[in-house]
Amino acid sequence: MSRLPRLRSSPDPSDPPIPSIATTLGFSMSTSTLGYKRKAEDDLDAEALDQPRKLPAIGNGATARPLAASRSALNRPTTITGPVAKQPSGPQRLTRPEPPKLSTSAPRRTTRATSAPPKQLGLSTGLIRPSGRVVSASRVASGSELQTKEFRDLKNQVASIESTQLANAERLAQTMDAERAKVAELEANHRALSLELANAKSLELDKRRELVSASDEIEKLRMKHAKEIMELEMEAKSKAREARELADELRLAKSDLERERDNVSNLKATLSHQSTSHIALNAQINALQAQKAATQMQLDALMTTSSDKTLDLETAHRRILDLEQDARESEMVRRKLHNMVQELKGNIRVFCRVRPVLTSDLSPSSSFTSNLTPDDEEKGREADITFPDKRDHKEIVVSSSSSSAMGSERKEIYNFGFDRVFEPESTQVEVFEEISFLAQSCVDGYNVCIFAYGQTGSGKSFTMEGGSTEATTGMIPRAVNQVFKAADDLKSKGWEYKMDGQFLEIYNETINDLLGKGEFDKKKHEIKHDKSGTRVTDVNVMPLQSPASVTSLLRVANSRRTVAATLMNERSSRSHSVFTLRISGTNTHTGESCEGSLNLVDLAGSERLNSSGAAGDKDRLKETQNINKSLSALGDVIAALGEKAEKGEKHIPYRNSKLTYLLQNSLSGNSKTLMILNLSPLAAHLNESLCSLRFATKVNNTMIGTAKKQIRGSS
Repeated sequence: MSRLPRLRSSPDPSDPPIPSIATTLGFSMSTSTLGYKRKAEDDLDAEALDQPRKLPAIGNGATARPLAASRSALNRPTTITGPVAKQPSGPQRLTRPEPPKLSTSAPRRTTRATSAPPKQLGLSTGLIRPSGRVVSASRVASGSELQTKEFRDLKNQVASIESTQLANAERLAQTMDAERAKVAELEANHRALSLELANAKSLELDKRRELVSASDEIEKLRMKHAKEIMELEMEAKSKAREARELADELRLAKSDLERERDNVSNLKATLSHQSTSHIALNAQINALQAQKAATQMQLDALMTTSSDKTLDLETAHRRILDLEQDARESEMVRRKLHNMVQELKGNIRVFCRVRPVLTSDLSPSSSFTSNLTPDDEEKGREADITFPDKRDHKEIVVSSSSSSAMGSERKEIYNFGFDRVFEPESTQVEVFEEISFLAQSCVDGYNVCIFAYGQTGSGKSFTMEGGSTEATTGMIPRAVNQVFKAADDLKSKGWEYKMDGQFLEIYNETINDLLGKGEFDKKKHEIKHDKSGTRVTDVNVMPLQSPASVTSLLRVANSRRTVAATLMNERSSRSHSVFTLRISGTNTHTGESCEGSLNLVDLAGSERLNSSGAAGDKDRLKETQNINKSLSALGDVIAALGEKAEKGEKHIPYRNSKLTYLLQNSLSGNSKTLMILNLSPLAAHLNESLCSLRFATKVNNTMIGTAKKQIRGSS
């Protein structure tokens, strides 16, 4: 709605023109009237702004003719302006006219006195004109009367003007009331139209929602229709395909019908021939009925036999349960017998293995050529080692020849006997066959310790860790596989096992964790002996689920082991490595439990300072001294154990070395211990080999106590 136009008065055109006397009389609109007018106008403007629709201007089309100000000055009262000046047509502000304020005193005319001759001063009846001329008294009187008449006419005109203004005010008030009524009516119409507009908008929104829902419904119907058309088309195609198939079937049926007709004709021809055989068939039927009776009798006999077999099956099931019980009892007996056999073989045994000559040993560029004496070069590179015992393989003979001071040749022969001697042609499988029984003892709940001893380059690491192929797998992975296999075999008898492992290194009398994540020598590991066995503080113990997990564990450990090159071996092990596999088992049927451990030790290479070339290197010198010290301490412990077995009480110096202190339980008689002596076949290493053989003989002759089965929770 547009803004309402300003209301204006509509004077009657028949009214006489009102002279503009407002300026002459000096009257003006009051401030209060102007304020009222502006307020009314602002209210109407505000209401017009709030309306949303435009309304036509309100008015009767008459042009108001307000009073025009007179151009004459107040000092000329005798002149009256003509008709009222025309105001520009258009809306006028509503004002309430006020009556002009009239002055009761006549306008004063100013006379100016002028100097005159003395003869004129006596004229008392004359007047002086404003221009300085003297007027006579009669003319002054006539002028006064004329002014009085003009004034009365002026008063009459003012009175008529006032009456006209009052009439105009009344008409203006009436017009204002009519306009206010129209405004109220317009406001009512506006409110009604606003309400209708809101209703129309809500109705339009409803229609739009209905239109949207109808559109969605139409779209759904269109999609449904399209889907139905598609389904009908597919169904039509399927029907057409079925019709084609039925047509093919009909064609085949017709051909079959023709063929059957031919067959029927043939059958009719043969029916006459078959009628003669009907009598024979009746005879066969009688025979079959007799056979059926006999078969029924056989079936009854089989039912009787089946019931007997069911009884036999129940008996066999009970027998199986008894056999399982006997198997569990036999397993206990087997463990006892197996332990007795191992004790008869000795709780500490020594195997000797001579490695074959390698290609690197025969190479002229080999580092071993610098250690050969002229005598060794004359005799060849391979030492004189024989194996006379071809049946039990328990003896080894080493021959050595030397020149005396008189120039005569002196030959010495050394015989050594061990629990088993492996020739250079022996494979890893043959060596492990003798060790597999010890792995079974670990599963049965005994502590087992297997360690490789020998000089540098004699094949200790190959024997314990093996090569990259399956045939060259070493004793550690084979023993672990055997333990897992034995544990799986015992699951059927109610045994459940849990295994974990740790891998330690003793380097320069310092224990390092090969499975740790930090740097070596950062943690101080201490060896603790208590009722539960031997443990090392602050080491990582990894749970083992399968042999593959052990393989990855060994790979990580070997990558961290300390190795260095010496003159005796380009990749000599400079530390003792100790792999410990702990196994704990529980029998769910009998409630029996056991704990065992398998210590697999790869000792550092024993070598003399002058032959290893370590004397010129401070670090290699310290390593060699610590290695020889620990191996010497191992020999002292074994010698003390032998003296203790012969003479009784004897102090065992386990604490002289970290190696012997760590293996205390494996050497104290509470374990089954096996030492694998590794020898080099080279003549250049003959002296080292003889020292190793003497040390192994001392160990083999040592008697230690009987191994005890480790029961979980026992002291």
